[in-house]
Amino acid sequence: MSTDAIVMLKEDHREVKKLFRKFQQAGEDATAEKGRIVTAIIEALTVHTYLENEVMYPEVRALLPDLDQDVLESYEEHHVADVLCAELVAMRPEEEHFDAKTTVLIENVTHHIEEEEQDWFPKVRAGLSRKQLQDLGARMAELRPDAPRSPSDPAAVKSATDAVTA
Repeated sequence: MSTDAIVMLKEDHREVKKLFRKFQQAGEDATAEKGRIVTAIIEALTVHTYLENEVMYPEVRALLPDLDQDVLESYEEHHVADVLCAELVAMRPEEEHFDAKTTVLIENVTHHIEEEEQDWFPKVRAGLSRKQLQDLGARMAELRPDAPRSPSDPAAVKSATDAVTA
């Protein structure tokens, strides 16, 4: 497996999008299945957001100051996703707004993924060396096993709070 940070983040994106499709393809009467899928989405997004907030974004801000506004926008997009994830964790799949809230999360995260992959990642790849990207990826791989899995995890809350005040 590559330790290139961008390759790793794109793999996370693929996994999240696969979960999004599973949710969207589940039938209206698949409440329990949708609940399990949303739990998996929240875990995947919490880990991914944590790694970007703790490693990728701060390092890119330090190494590529021209991308500062892009990083700040990404932090804010993460904040919106974090709020939606926290609300979904507190809901039961049977609740009236569960599907609608999940759909809004999917739409927001899909937009964020498209911006990263089409605009931001190419700029980062052009601005950083292969070694720098591998070092960032190695750091993310090191943190992944212990990364928070729930938005209510204290490490996730701290990471999100630090990101919003960055």
